[in-house]
Amino acid sequence: MPHPSSHIHPAGSPKVRDSDWAAWNTAWTKHVKVLTGRTDITVTVAPGAAGDADACFYPLEKRIEVDAVHIGDDPKAANPARAAHRKVVPTAYGLLVHEAAHAAHSGWLTPAGTPPIVAAAADLLEESRAEGRQRGRRRGDRRWLRHTVNTLLNADEAPVDDAWHAGHLAGLLLARVDARILTAKDVRTIRGAVLTVLGTKRLKRLREIWKTAHTVADDDADTMIDLGWQWCLALGIDPLQQYQIPAPDPGEFAGQLAKALTDYLAVVAGITPAEFIAKLIADRHAAPATWRRRDPTVDEHQAARQLAARLQAARSHQPEPDTKPSLIPPGRLRVRHAIAADAQRDAGGVPTAAPWQQRATLPPPKPTLRIAVLVDTSGSMRTYAKPLSSAGWILNTAAHRNHAATATIAFGSTATLLVPPNQRPTQVLDISPGGGTSAFLDAVKLADQVLDMRQRGPLRMLAVVSDGDLDDIPAGQKLITTLHRSGCTVLWLRPAKLSGHTFQHTTTLTVASPVDAIDQIAAAAVTTLENA
Repeated sequence: MPHPSSHIHPAGSPKVRDSDWAAWNTAWTKHVKVLTGRTDITVTVAPGAAGDADACFYPLEKRIEVDAVHIGDDPKAANPARAAHRKVVPTAYGLLVHEAAHAAHSGWLTPAGTPPIVAAAADLLEESRAEGRQRGRRRGDRRWLRHTVNTLLNADEAPVDDAWHAGHLAGLLLARVDARILTAKDVRTIRGAVLTVLGTKRLKRLREIWKTAHTVADDDADTMIDLGWQWCLALGIDPLQQYQIPAPDPGEFAGQLAKALTDYLAVVAGITPAEFIAKLIADRHAAPATWRRRDPTVDEHQAARQLAARLQAARSHQPEPDTKPSLIPPGRLRVRHAIAADAQRDAGGVPTAAPWQQRATLPPPKPTLRIAVLVDTSGSMRTYAKPLSSAGWILNTAAHRNHAATATIAFGSTATLLVPPNQRPTQVLDISPGGGTSAFLDAVKLADQVLDMRQRGPLRMLAVVSDGDLDDIPAGQKLITTLHRSGCTVLWLRPAKLSGHTFQHTTTLTVASPVDAIDQIAAAAVTTLENA
């Protein structure tokens, strides 16, 4: 869902009507009279309508635009003149209802000179206020409004755990509970995360503000702007000092707000949070169509077997005395298990309980090893692309055989996940080098997302193969420091002939060739296991 201010504009260039969607324009222009109680509103439905938003209301031009992408490629997918079409295109119809709510009840415009951050806060409050008024007039519209909120809510609405984004999430979802669009049960996880970030006192104050907004007259701009000021001050933000809308710190990882939002969206989609994240990553970080997949060579298979053997040996070194259950003596009798075995025999079954406990020499248990390999695909790293594509397959295959989890991520202008963790790759994905290094931050955050790199307990290592010549070095350093402080080892491998920035809190090594880089990553993985 776009930021609220992106779909209410005083004026805009008229959208060229697509003749293929004429039936929708006619039917919805007629129907919007029922939704708004106004006879002067026109509706335009077309591919690409509404600019950057999904739908938009232009109050000065008395026009609503809806992007036809939410209906589909075929204008004849449903008959807009019949009421049944709403069930066929519930998201698009919900957008129409939402914009109709603004047409009917958003009768104020932001005064000139208002600080952008205050205008954004007032627009946020207007979302639930207008929808609440619409529901008050037409109770049945709640169904469509609720569906559209859930369907178009963006997973990136809360990228960091700061006061502004916590307040933004509260205004988008918690305020809609008091507007009777959503239910308290719907937003239970969201409320918990917002409460953790803001605290009870500030969240209570925000609720007082949005409940006051729900009582404001449709044309009372002064009060809505005043509430926007109060919203900022309640969050500890002085609009005279912080004039613009706060941007998320690129050097911070997503936190509790993002997790709660993911859980919320997963429930809406009817899937688990893990499945939702996997789908999101597949949509955003899939390999470009130009990257070639091929079958692994004999040498790559052999290298994978050798690395797997090294990892296995590292996991099972230095046997130590331990205990193990046994079906037969000698050993120490475990009375509870002996009784369970007798009961299983009396029931006519095969005993599975092990009544005896024996001393034995066993290898010590090893924690899970998690390795993320980040590969720089910029032009200066061209010679490393193909060998490290091979290394990604070898590492993932060897790790799959040793209860380890690895992920190889290429970063250039975008971050690409070559092979997801816990999946045995059947083919090698050859990286095509090119582009800059702007996606390094996204690559580090993606590694954390798929492997929980900040989670204490498992052995964790982030290996970066790059010259370190990045676009945003301070933000990159901040992410690396966060990983380091959580106990994650950061190994930085820099080509010998390339100069670049040296990051703190990393083990930085110079490598002479791509093969040397691969050997260093494998050796570091083995050493990490041996020292566990």
